[in-house]
Amino acid sequence: QVQLVESGGGLVQTGGSLRLSCAASGRVFSMYAMGWFRQAPGKEREFVAAIAWTAGTPNYADFVKGRFTISRDNAKNTLYLQMYSLKPEDTAVYYCAARLTGYVSPYSSSSYDYWGQGTQVTVSS
Repeated sequence: QVQLVESGGGLVQTGGSLRLSCAASGRVFSMYAMGWFRQAPGKEREFVAAIAWTAGTPNYADFVKGRFTISRDNAKNTLYLQMYSLKPEDTAVYYCAARLTGYVSPYSSSSYDYWGQGTQVTVSS
């Protein structure tokens, strides 16, 4: 089993920044990749970013447009999402996820096997 715990969400003004963290525990060695998804009220969960645990180029959603950076610290079993220039449309619950395989689409939520509880990000205008 893999447990994921997100932190770092909060309330910020337009143009502000936040750094989200996701701490993984349990059978971390079984993870192939981790990613971030978000879900706004009344909308479907959507892909934000993903990165392989051992190697590979990060994947980003188009709406990020250079504002977000995904990174990892393997020694600490921690995933990060650094967000700059936040906009009201970024308001959502952000979820950390982990998948065990590398042959599935990194953009689909159904590809991931473990999920955190989520952390709320609210951007005021």
